[in-house]
Amino acid sequence: MKFQKIKTLKGEVTIPGDKSISHRAVMFGSLAEGTTEITNFLQGADCLSTIDAFRKMGIEIQNAPEKIIIRGKGLHGLQAPSSVLDMGNSGTTTRLISGILAGQTFESTLTGDASIQKRPMRRIMEPLSMMGAKITSINNNDCAPLHIMGAPLHGIHYHSKVASAQVKSAVLLAGLYAEGETFVTEPALSRNHTEIMLRCFGADLSSEDKTAKVCPEPRLQGQKIHVPGDISSAAYFIAAGLLVPGAEILIKNVGINPTRDGILKVAREMGGDITLLNEKHEGEPTADLLVKHSDLHGITIEGSLIPTLIDELPIINIMAACAEGTTIIRDAAELKVKESNRIDVMVEYLSAMGCDIKGTDDGMIINGGQPLHGTIVDSHMDHRVAMSFAIASLIAEGETKIKSSDVVTISYPNFYADLTRLCQ
Repeated sequence: MKFQKIKTLKGEVTIPGDKSISHRAVMFGSLAEGTTEITNFLQGADCLSTIDAFRKMGIEIQNAPEKIIIRGKGLHGLQAPSSVLDMGNSGTTTRLISGILAGQTFESTLTGDASIQKRPMRRIMEPLSMMGAKITSINNNDCAPLHIMGAPLHGIHYHSKVASAQVKSAVLLAGLYAEGETFVTEPALSRNHTEIMLRCFGADLSSEDKTAKVCPEPRLQGQKIHVPGDISSAAYFIAAGLLVPGAEILIKNVGINPTRDGILKVAREMGGDITLLNEKHEGEPTADLLVKHSDLHGITIEGSLIPTLIDELPIINIMAACAEGTTIIRDAAELKVKESNRIDVMVEYLSAMGCDIKGTDDGMIINGGQPLHGTIVDSHMDHRVAMSFAIASLIAEGETKIKSSDVVTISYPNFYADLTRLCQ
């Protein structure tokens, strides 16, 4: 797909449902007794992979136009799948479902696309094995495909090496089936959607500082879940509103969970004009975001802030490239094991656009403020790379071509339509 520089952006956009919360709503609804109804569910490829997996394990899931309806069968209601469970491109599905499958009475095999088969699974295999799980990498490379033989589990106190909601969630979900309490302590607090939603469904789960604890064998009850807009998807419009001269965008119903709002903190620290309107704080907090064009400046992004914006770092790279001065990103080695090596990919193509950027072992150094020009970008089948360079094209001179641009359907099927509608 080809993109050109535009004059400005005006209007409002409603962001699709949060991907992380959509995944969890399907999983927990499947493990609950009774009916769960999910509205504003993200109809992206990743979340549809989660639905498909639980359907293959005997859960009735109706994907109606306005809501998802799940007929849960309780914590022990899953059935052995008749075929391999295909995770598609979804790392969240792969890692979280592994925690659930570890405590079942049947065996299962998980696979996924070429990207998933390169992403590290040792990070969940290790703690699950400590709990008694029988989980193996079929190709002996600590990646999918994975074979899981359900087994009796016991609770542990796991000290995670990485601040990862996927690792934490896999262990907590296995803890639902374990004998005794299960604890997870992180080096920094990762997103806490699992903790919030499991409590909503009735789990005995508590959190204190960087440690979460779950008690086994809860009786989960079906719920009505409204999924807030995904701040990771909103990030592209936040950046666009800040970078395009004269822009003013109202982004509706965005989740502002404090374990996910790092993009707002960074944008404001860089000098961004963002106003929160219509804030709501029941369950998952939400707000409308009014974003106006701003002159940005470089900052340092590091430490405990990184887990709150790890998925937004590609678009933050674009913001940094346009900001005056130097932006330094540290403690973000996790970028290397996403859908692509996002450090290498962002450095390669921002350099091609004229940015002075250097990759490091755990981040980047970006000397911003130089004009960008169009180039040919290979998305490497990474939805966040594709969307980030689509935003960069709005302020770059000349034409930008993005290969495999349709990969955005993984998390934001209507991204290009929503962007085009705002262009003036």
